[in-house]
This record gives sequence, C-alpha cells and structure tokens, in this order.
Amino acid sequence: MMDYQCKYIGSSGSDGRDQVLSIKVPVMTLCPCSKEISKHGAHNQRSFISISVRMNKMIWIEDLIELAESCGSSPIYPLLKREDEKYVTEVSYENPAFVEDVVRNVASKLMAEDRVIWFEVSSENIESIHNHSAYAVITRDKLAK
Repeated sequence: MMDYQCKYIGSSGSDGRDQVLSIKVPVMTLCPCSKEISKHGAHNQRSFISISVRMNKMIWIEDLIELAESCGSSPIYPLLKREDEKYVTEVSYENPAFVEDVVRNVASKLMAEDRVIWFEVSSENIESIHNHSAYAVITRDKLAK
C-alpha cells in the first residue's frame, strides 16, 4: 500500500464557501539529460507531485492520484518482484521527464478537467546525484479572464 498525503480544507464566510482538496503523490522520474549523455543508463529520482484543486463538482482523491502517477516517468510501488522491477526500470527509461515536464503535464490534464476550476501543481525531485532538489510549480485560475 502506498502512502499518499491528502487534505481537504473548507471554509465559509460572507463571500461564500471555499473548498480545496490537496494530495501529495510519490513518483519516479528519470533524467532526460542523463539519458541523452550516457551510454549505459540514466539516473532517476524520487519525486513528489503536489496537487491542490478547487472544484465545481466532486473530484475523487483516486482520480488525482492516477493523474499524478501518469505524469511521472513511472509510479512507485510498495513491493516489486524482480520481473516487475525490470518493467518499471524499462518504462521509466522510455519516459524521461524533467521536474518542469511533470508539472506541465499535470497542469495540462487539469486544464482539460471540467470539474476543476482552480489548481496549483508542484513537483519536487529529490535528486540522486546532486546536492539539491529540483522544483517547479504552476498555479491557474480557470475562471479568471
């Protein structure tokens, strides 16, 4: 079983009601630059995609998790057999993504989601070969003109 951080914040006041659903989903990303310059593989990193949404209709946590996992190089699994590890490694190698690619891909899918009227998506890549993390964020109000 995977660990996902989720929260739901609701408020009500003179200017109406507000509801924000937030999740944090771990994924794996494979570095496109490392893949391009290496003859024998590429480095990968654990990444955390955070999504917060305001909705006009209910969107399920599972929908957002699936959306996030589809935008990394590969989902992360709690337990893998050797043949499964081979599959995950090969899938991620064929789907490299920089942190900004991940955020743009999630944002693109949220822009197409009719139930979402506002969102903020960020991703942090915990770098495996650098002494820093990589981070990107996009916020959109789909109702703003």
